[in-house]
Amino acid sequence: MGTPSAPIADFYAVVPAGGAGTRLWPLSRRDAPKFLLDLTGSGRSLLQGTVDRLVPLAGEDGVVLVTGERHVAAARTQLPGLSDDAVLAEPSPRDSMAAIGLAAAVLQERHGDVVIGSFAADQVISGTDAFEQAVREAVEAAREGYVVTIGIAASRPSTAFGYVRSGESLGVLSAPTALHAQGFTEKPDADTARAYLATGQYRWNAGMFIVRTSVLLDHLARERPALHDGLRTIAAAWDSPARDEVVAATWPGLERIAIDHAVAEPVAALGGVAVVPGTFGWDDVGDFNSLAALLPSVDGAGSKVLGDGADVVRIDSAGSVVVPGDRVVAVLGLDDVVVVDTPDALLVTTRARAQKVKQMVDALHDLGLDELL
Repeated sequence: MGTPSAPIADFYAVVPAGGAGTRLWPLSRRDAPKFLLDLTGSGRSLLQGTVDRLVPLAGEDGVVLVTGERHVAAARTQLPGLSDDAVLAEPSPRDSMAAIGLAAAVLQERHGDVVIGSFAADQVISGTDAFEQAVREAVEAAREGYVVTIGIAASRPSTAFGYVRSGESLGVLSAPTALHAQGFTEKPDADTARAYLATGQYRWNAGMFIVRTSVLLDHLARERPALHDGLRTIAAAWDSPARDEVVAATWPGLERIAIDHAVAEPVAALGGVAVVPGTFGWDDVGDFNSLAALLPSVDGAGSKVLGDGADVVRIDSAGSVVVPGDRVVAVLGLDDVVVVDTPDALLVTTRARAQKVKQMVDALHDLGLDELL
């Protein structure tokens, strides 16, 4: 499979960068979504961190970004090394199948049948060597015609993630840990999640998919023919003067569906999906509670601060998560509280209700306060 330092031949890393990260409001906004933010204090945004991980695998010219038109300028500023051809701008969100399918169709037009890997721009991964090894095995399995996902070893019975169930060995010598995927399940309740983990067969579905472009597009043609035909029409015109006209006529009519539902789930039922176990640390930073797990404690009571800890004062407060703004944040006598201070909005909630922040975003929209979103 080559040395760890060698990029993989005929492999392209696709980075879908979309969504508003509503559960991280008011830190994450439509015009500055979470993938453009440094949420770990590393000095690099989640998008930059994603590309940093992928360049050793795909090479400097092998990373392709798919993002909304409103985010292209910011993404280019953060990733000055990306060529013009490496950024595919979506005129409007159509979910992950359209984004990944567009990249697959364009890359097949440009390079023929190659292997692509889709890696979301808003995830945090630790353990680079283990990540690279998993991707390299997944590419080998994909060359054999499988749609391959990487299953993350579950550290807890989470109800916030979907799961993939693994079966027998795939039997591919160059991908020795690859297993047949028996199916995907949506976010379970707590009891079900615990039962999943007890079997040893279930891993978190991180939404990473590695597949040959021809295989993905053939599956899409069978499962969602109209979406397939629209994407192939756009891809055929993408590198021509007709791009804008064709995109304007075709893109708005594309079905809005996730790749999990459009391809992964039905193909798994047919035996065409494989899973490579991932032993690296992973989190999708889905809310402020999960963000807390990624930040170092600033005191002996498990409190976390994103930014300047000098701007936060806590007394009789354990387990707080604070994102200070331009003023001091003082927390007295409250445990497990979340405080996020921005110039135009202040969020105060609890870590237990972190998943419900999206409801606040919906409420603000209903009040006509979209300028805060």
